Amino acid sequence: MKKIINFLLISLFFVACSQKTQIRKPVQKVTYQKEIIHPMQEKINRYAVFQLKTDTSKLSDNEKKMIPLLIKAVRMMDEVYWWETFGDKNELFSKVDDSLMRKYVEINYGPWDRLEDNKPFVPGYGPKPKGANFYPPDMTVEEFEKADLPDKTSLYTLIRRKVTGELISIPYHVAFEKYHKQAAEYLNQAAELAEDEGLKKYLRARANALLTDNYQPSDMLWMDMKNNHIDVVIGPIETYEDKLFGYKAAHEGFVLVKDLDWSKRLQKYVSLLPELQKGLPVDPEYKKEKPGARSDLNAYDAVYYAGDANAGPKTIAINLPNDEEVQLKKGSRRLQLKNVMQAKFDKILVPISNVLIAPDQRQHISFDAFFGNTMFHEVAHGLGIKHTITGKGPVRTALKELYSAIEEGKADILGLYMIFKLKDKGLVEPDMKDYMTTFLAGIFRSIRFGASEAHGMANLIRFNFFKEKGAFERRPDGTYAVNYEKMPGAVNELSRVILVLQGDGDYQKTKEFVEKYGVIDEVLKADLERINKAGIPVDVIFEQGTKVLGL
Repeated sequence: MKKIINFLLISLFFVACSQKTQIRKPVQKVTYQKEIIHPMQEKINRYAVFQLKTDTSKLSDNEKKMIPLLIKAVRMMDEVYWWETFGDKNELFSKVDDSLMRKYVEINYGPWDRLEDNKPFVPGYGPKPKGANFYPPDMTVEEFEKADLPDKTSLYTLIRRKVTGELISIPYHVAFEKYHKQAAEYLNQAAELAEDEGLKKYLRARANALLTDNYQPSDMLWMDMKNNHIDVVIGPIETYEDKLFGYKAAHEGFVLVKDLDWSKRLQKYVSLLPELQKGLPVDPEYKKEKPGARSDLNAYDAVYYAGDANAGPKTIAINLPNDEEVQLKKGSRRLQLKNVMQAKFDKILVPISNVLIAPDQRQHISFDAFFGNTMFHEVAHGLGIKHTITGKGPVRTALKELYSAIEEGKADILGLYMIFKLKDKGLVEPDMKDYMTTFLAGIFRSIRFGASEAHGMANLIRFNFFKEKGAFERRPDGTYAVNYEKMPGAVNELSRVILVLQGDGDYQKTKEFVEKYGVIDEVLKADLERINKAGIPVDVIFEQGTKVLGL
């Protein structure tokens, strides 16, 4: 054994000596070139990809057959929405050769970047018209206001010109007849398979609404549904796209599967709406309306988005119907899209918190608080006032294009106000510090949508108002910390300001309020840029459809 070891040692000695006599070659210096990313790919990377799935094993055979039909129906809303927001999409795509630019066009439903205040990103296109494609691009506000058209402010008409130049209105069911008829056919086919009688009636009524533009009967039936396992939201609904007046509703669609377990947890809050309305921090005349006592609050998995709902930033909750008469008679339904909420929390909110929230407060960032803030935001849409107390008609009409941002701001701030009140009653469990800290982190998340988007503007206003009132501080290390003592007072004060603006319906005062607080200063801009440099997505895009669901 010793001989073998000695032999090995002698061999290693000679190998080492021979290596010393060799001429060593200089080590070649390796330089690494920074990966060059296509500008369009950088834009696309601002969206995290997420698959819209649900547990289909809990669906009946008929429900599994219904979902593909409902997806086909809401896809028709995609086609209509293209016409409303841009025009002929084929004309646009014919000018786009680059595959990445084409993908970004699809995400934005047009050549304007929804994350950059609708800045054009396709060569040859200028600023986006404020009225999208609901109105003639050369129409002035004065011309519209002088036009003698009884239904010009209707949610469901397009404004166009005759050959002779004067303005005319065209009902949606006429302008989009081809797509509405096809969607109605799919809805009626799904109705034949519906096992829940309420869902069956609603699907048939909604199909008829697409053919007539009379949506109120189907809204009423939608409110009457209680036991449906699957749901569909379809038609012209929100007015965010019309930034000229805020009159015209854009087409969208959702296909949803109810999470029965989570929904049971939420029902206890609905009965508290009348009491919460009475306690709002404003004079009695600003809270005289009674919220519907039959409001519903449920959790869902979203399995398909289309149209306005799928353009740019995606909603994580739905509060409908918007019809004030239906709300006063039957309340509203709040649909929390739990799977999409979880995606935004994991992929966006938590990473933002790790950059901008003070380290000693990050422990208070929680999904339960994020879910609660979002849920009560939707509940709060039903609070306050829908008609001005000054004889100026509905708040939506009086505040024109400012309405959406103010209404979203109201829902955000009253949502947190409600949580404070419910905590006093022992009806919410997590620490209030969780709600407040997660709320602040949520402001940064939503501001990134841009000032041209209603939720982005609402959060920007709230950020600046809170800063003015000392509800948070920016520390020397560039992180933000909630002032847990001052935040409740700032919430109450902002709630009062917004409720009064809505109740008075004073357009000029509301405009001054938005202009004062709806600005991004250099410090905030730099902090948001830190989030961007960290590679944190701004929002999500979906892989969705029957194949993703395995149907």
